[in-house]
Amino acid sequence: MAKSKKICFVIMGFGKKTDYSTGKTLDLDKTYKNIIQPAVESSGYQCVRADEIQDAGLIDKSMYALLMQADLVVADISTFNPNAIYELGIRHGVRPYSTIVIKEEEGKIPFDLDHTRIFHYKHLGEDIGADEAERCQKALAETIKRVTKNSMIDSPLYDFIKDINPPQIPPAEYKKIIGDLADRETHIFAIVEKAKDHMLDDEFVEASKLWEKAAETVPSEDYFLQQQALSIYKSKMPSEATALADALRVIEKLAPDGESNDPETLGLTGAIYKRMWLANSDIECLKRAIKYYEKGFQIRNDYYTGENYALCLDMMSAVEEDDDEKTYYLIAAKKARKQIIKILEDVEDQVEGGSGGVEIKWALATLSNCYFGLGDDEKGEKFEALFLALAEAKWEKDTFKDNKEKLIELTRS
Repeated sequence: MAKSKKICFVIMGFGKKTDYSTGKTLDLDKTYKNIIQPAVESSGYQCVRADEIQDAGLIDKSMYALLMQADLVVADISTFNPNAIYELGIRHGVRPYSTIVIKEEEGKIPFDLDHTRIFHYKHLGEDIGADEAERCQKALAETIKRVTKNSMIDSPLYDFIKDINPPQIPPAEYKKIIGDLADRETHIFAIVEKAKDHMLDDEFVEASKLWEKAAETVPSEDYFLQQQALSIYKSKMPSEATALADALRVIEKLAPDGESNDPETLGLTGAIYKRMWLANSDIECLKRAIKYYEKGFQIRNDYYTGENYALCLDMMSAVEEDDDEKTYYLIAAKKARKQIIKILEDVEDQVEGGSGGVEIKWALATLSNCYFGLGDDEKGEKFEALFLALAEAKWEKDTFKDNKEKLIELTRS
């Protein structure tokens, strides 16, 4: 940690988090990388993210010290992560000024914060558009300059109650705490970034070990267990059946009684059971996959969960012997696909406007499969071409091809 620079402490959730007021899931790591960190560092500050200094998922003395003494705090309250809200409350209680609250533009603002000046940005879910990232970097840097130059009171406590003195840490104690942080060799953020790199390279065994380490370090963070489960079942090691069973044991830690309201957990659990069904033809696995995918689709209106829900309904129809039940599954799949198309009705306009990225790419793949599933091959081929134009990795194209072939087999037989 460079001692010559002032410190900006960033408090926020990390990984993918769902805002239940909108049903939208945001990859908050992209907010940090594409907006906060570049803006902070261009303003001359050393950027320290809260998860970089956590050793046990708890607020320790280093966290309290930085909340009290950091020259600047940027608090992203998007999705209302409870840790971020709590840490922001501490900051407002111990520091009158130099705190910037930011939030994704959609969703409600908590009553206690609706009078606070909030910097808004637009998130696409999986990523942030290049133009928006550039705009926000400049705007946030200007905000940093303004609030730090003028020492503007931004804490509601110090704004409403005058003439109170904020607590202080003895300079020697603060220096020691910061020095201890600088000596640490591993941070959660570094572990997470390395795990993501392994996943990009299809090194899922190595990735699962790092996600496990992160989950043990911060047991309160669901995202780490979700990614550990994902890496395990994708590894297919030591065998596909064993990997799926191991992944299920991990994800069940987030829902001990088999119940969850978290869309990410529901989607992953559904994916595990779907793969179990494909591997062993156990009809109970397919029923459970449908159960979890359906619940995730209802909670979030997520097109990925919905597409898999529809596909599993087609699979169930193919093995169902009762004609009435078979018809029910086919109709439910058709309704789900029509709903997904409605959810994604503006995607084509975004592509024509120059938007790309992970979110748009997979939305196009989903639209293509939905139209193929509804028998509209012309539109299916149109969105397939748009997807393939954006797909870069071979595995992306292979995944789409496999899903399309399975879909055609089920719906055209």
